[in-house]
Amino acid sequence: MNYLSVENISKSYGDKLLFKDVSFGIEKGDKTALIAVNGAGKTTLLRLLTGDEEPDTGRIVFTEGIRLGYLPQDMVYDPNQTIEQYVRDGHHEVIRVKEAYHNLLTQPQHEHSPDYQQQLNQLILRMDALHAWDYDRRLKEMLHRFGLIDLQQKLGELSGGQLKRVALAVLLVDEPELILLDEPTNHLDISMIEWLEKYLSRQQITLLMVTHDRYFLDRICNHILELNFGALFAHQGNFSYYLEKSAQREASFRAETENAAQLLRRETIWMQRMPKARTTKSKSRITAFYELKEKAAVKRKHQQLHLNIEMQRIGSKILEVRNVSKAFGELSLLKNFDYMFTKGERIGIIGENGVGKTTLLNLITGELKPDTGRVIPGDTIVFGYYTQVGMQFPSDKKIIDIVKDIAEHVPLGNGTTASASQMLTRFMFPPPVQNQQVELLSGGEKRRLYLLTVLINNPNFLLLDEPTNDLDLLTLQALEEFIRMFQGCLLIVSHDRYFMDQVVDQLFVFEGDGRVRGFVGNYSDYKEMLDTHQKKQKQLTDTEKPKPKPTQKADQQKSRRTFREQKEYEDIESHMHQLEVEKQQQLKQIELTADDFVAVEAASMRIGAIDNELERLMERWILLDDLGAY
Repeated sequence: MNYLSVENISKSYGDKLLFKDVSFGIEKGDKTALIAVNGAGKTTLLRLLTGDEEPDTGRIVFTEGIRLGYLPQDMVYDPNQTIEQYVRDGHHEVIRVKEAYHNLLTQPQHEHSPDYQQQLNQLILRMDALHAWDYDRRLKEMLHRFGLIDLQQKLGELSGGQLKRVALAVLLVDEPELILLDEPTNHLDISMIEWLEKYLSRQQITLLMVTHDRYFLDRICNHILELNFGALFAHQGNFSYYLEKSAQREASFRAETENAAQLLRRETIWMQRMPKARTTKSKSRITAFYELKEKAAVKRKHQQLHLNIEMQRIGSKILEVRNVSKAFGELSLLKNFDYMFTKGERIGIIGENGVGKTTLLNLITGELKPDTGRVIPGDTIVFGYYTQVGMQFPSDKKIIDIVKDIAEHVPLGNGTTASASQMLTRFMFPPPVQNQQVELLSGGEKRRLYLLTVLINNPNFLLLDEPTNDLDLLTLQALEEFIRMFQGCLLIVSHDRYFMDQVVDQLFVFEGDGRVRGFVGNYSDYKEMLDTHQKKQKQLTDTEKPKPKPTQKADQQKSRRTFREQKEYEDIESHMHQLEVEKQQQLKQIELTADDFVAVEAASMRIGAIDNELERLMERWILLDDLGAY
């Protein structure tokens, strides 16, 4: 079944053409990724699909009645609004229809009142269309899954990761038939990304997404759309298959262009020697000559990021962190953290949102002071700190002036220097773009410009806080290569598992409550260790498990379900599924007997009873789910 048809759409802003005559379709069950360099129009294309912008040409057609869900790259919100208020605003129609339905059922009923029966039938159909029958249960389950417990928290008090989880919960609880996602993994911690990965992999979900997360792409998507030089190329298969086919396409294009250039040289000689009297045959050859000349002249200026920056000399003493502790109120983020950094270390930092990863970077750079302990950098250390928030560029300032304010000339790794303009060109900002205002750049282009401002100071100790957010794949590949060649120290916070696997060889694992554990290896090594440990734990029998010492608080301290609770947990899931099936049967019964008031009323009452039972079961399921697997 076709959900979406895009036919010959084009979009430009002034003289900048993003894409022309782009066509594609989305079928039910497709999981499609949209790939392009920053500034090529990925977010713009999604905004065209949602109706927030209009194409210059062409048309966009959705299947009639399809439920569309959209997660923008940046959430728009009122900082004084609570999570509960934001959820209600996002689902005001569902809430309004539910209230009208329940109010109607509590009114005095007149069996032969046509108005009452007509209103009831209309509300039942609307409840069905909005998936409102089990809305409360699904909402509670989704909020719980995303760790959103205190619904009275104001949005302005939430971190970027918490805001992303709120937006995802509001989106997914609607169960849209077609989901549009713009960088869904930005700001999420790894455990949440892995849950989302499993959720979106379900067969019935159809989606189109923009993401830079290569593991996420590879494990979810079965179609790739590539925006390249204003044209769209479609690839059947996952991201790995796309890389192979894209390379083959480019190689074929270069070969055709080179062949055309060689043939053009021969035809040019013929044109120069040809007599003025032209026969019909020569005229056709002349026409072919100009076509060949046009084909040979097509050149794709492939942008490439050049990160060849000279590193400041680094001495023998790098950085010492002595028994550092840091807390905010009762929230302890670091307890007696102690570490001596050595030259060339490449350390990744992982852990859930809010456990102190960024706090450690701020303590090292001096932006925060420890409660206890000391941070002692070596005399030769020059920090390069790429923050998650980024740099707030004046919107009316020119791109070239941003760089010139820091340095007119920058030393390069080969002993030469580069001007500010040359550095911008190396960072994929060609001369025609450099005199434009910063406000014209896309989000990813601004992040790339920010990366340039960090690196031109020639740091020898890099601290990168979520550097992959909003960067395109081409930039990420260049950044990975630069880091692999970097001779200094690296400390990086990232949720991008592929990126971490490429650039780090040990981890700081933030476990919460101020505890930090070291691990030698990259993220995949760590995940394999965790999986092996969990498998071994599951294989243990009751008699083999170590018996905990009895304490007065034993019941409060248990973190896993007992065998009986595990059985209850599984039975609840099964029972809830059976109730959902029965509810669908009751809804079908209402459709079949729409003119039979007694039958409709009986089915409606049963649906209400099912909803109440599902609510009760969900509360118990959440309690057992918090305990962890048996």
